Amino acid sequence: MNRTRRNILKMAALVAAMSILALNLSHAEDKPPACKPNIVVILADDMGYGDLGCYGATKVKTPNLDRLAGAGMRFTDAHSPSAVCSPTRYGLLTGRYAWRTRLKSGVCKPNDPLLIEQGRTTLASMLKSQGYATAVVGKWHLGFGNKKPDWNGDLKPGPLEVGFDYYFGIPVVHGYPPALFVENHRVVGLDPSDPITSVDDPVHRKLPGLPRGIFGDMKGGAEARIQPEHIDDRQAEKAVAWLESVPRTQPLFLYFATSTIHEPCMPNPRYKGTSQCGVRGDCIQEHDWCVGQILDALDRTGRAEDTLVIYSSDNGDWVKSQLYEPEEGIPARYGHKPNGDLRGQKCEIWEGGHRVPLIVRWPGRTPAGKASSELVCLTDVLATCAELVSAPLPDDAGEDSFSFLPVILGQPRATPRGTLVMHGNAGEFAVREGAWKLIVGNDAPNPDASKRPAGILVNLEHDLGEKKNLCAEKPEIVSQLMAQLEKIKQDGRSRP
Repeated sequence: MNRTRRNILKMAALVAAMSILALNLSHAEDKPPACKPNIVVILADDMGYGDLGCYGATKVKTPNLDRLAGAGMRFTDAHSPSAVCSPTRYGLLTGRYAWRTRLKSGVCKPNDPLLIEQGRTTLASMLKSQGYATAVVGKWHLGFGNKKPDWNGDLKPGPLEVGFDYYFGIPVVHGYPPALFVENHRVVGLDPSDPITSVDDPVHRKLPGLPRGIFGDMKGGAEARIQPEHIDDRQAEKAVAWLESVPRTQPLFLYFATSTIHEPCMPNPRYKGTSQCGVRGDCIQEHDWCVGQILDALDRTGRAEDTLVIYSSDNGDWVKSQLYEPEEGIPARYGHKPNGDLRGQKCEIWEGGHRVPLIVRWPGRTPAGKASSELVCLTDVLATCAELVSAPLPDDAGEDSFSFLPVILGQPRATPRGTLVMHGNAGEFAVREGAWKLIVGNDAPNPDASKRPAGILVNLEHDLGEKKNLCAEKPEIVSQLMAQLEKIKQDGRSRP
């Protein structure tokens, strides 16, 4: 080979190398810093422990959730801090148990003020302080305003006052009034000449012309009303649009909270009849489609590899509800177990009320296709994300939040998670350490007995169905757990 030809080849190789370097640099400029991955939290409404294919369901198809689990980590001992909606959502966003607030039982009603205290650190405000674009799309159910919502004016304080840059979604749930969308501070499509004159607090009654299970009513605001069958379609569309609008140079945090599975179950017409277990099963499959829309958007925008996705549910399923199928009864008749083999259901302090599916995916960091038996609570998401972005939590934030980042990364925790406290709809408590769970005192639900026992102690390692009460056999464990619960109540925190 002559010298001229060798020089030409060297020059070509140099140009090619420089082109590749320039291309890599241009892509690098489009990506958020490696230490600040995008974070997407998807929260289902009433998705039970046994409702997903990757958790054993066979009568419903959840291909998008199954592929999420296949590429990530599935948790088998994860819990919502409450067996109902609003307190779990408060705990997820603040890392603090909601029973420490005014909400001692039940959920927020449509006319309740904002439950999150202004100035309190939230998942959104913490990440926003680290340069993240933040949005919540979907069901809020944490109240608006200082005293009550102004449905005809600015709905604030609300999501934007606790750290979110953008909000679109339903204020409560599709079965509660008001049946409308809120975007940022205002009701969407409200005609000023037809103001909302009243919003009922929820009551169980059938209204003329509406499906069974609709709670309460709203007067006025005709143009703003929405149809339940199309809520999650619109919310998924808005979530995807927001994802696509954020520059690649800025890390983002999306909290996407769907509502479809919550009773009364009214699936989008294109999903009706698609499952093997009635309209609730159809709603599960519609919800899986919504999850797929988010995952596809992450792929399409080139963000998937740089995104931590956390998926879970606000509580277990309400198995005994008669609202799913007005004519056919509860979904158990289809051979499907919404809460798997767990005892109990939504609202209750048994495992079926608060043990929930939890899937975490972070490509290249989270071991793919693995299952973890680590004890985790949704209040732990705040501390986990704070550790992820190296943002120390102040003492007055995340009081009940313990980071499980090492678990997500496939590493052992330095110490086990601290004591976990669960809360039921009626205000009852359960406390958990290791395999031991104590349902406390006369709050313990026991419909099979005329009188409730002093407490129910179970060892979940040997009795996941919570069938054998060991209080009489293990009084020292009962005393230990009771003392720990009282300490957590008195201290105002469980995180050291």
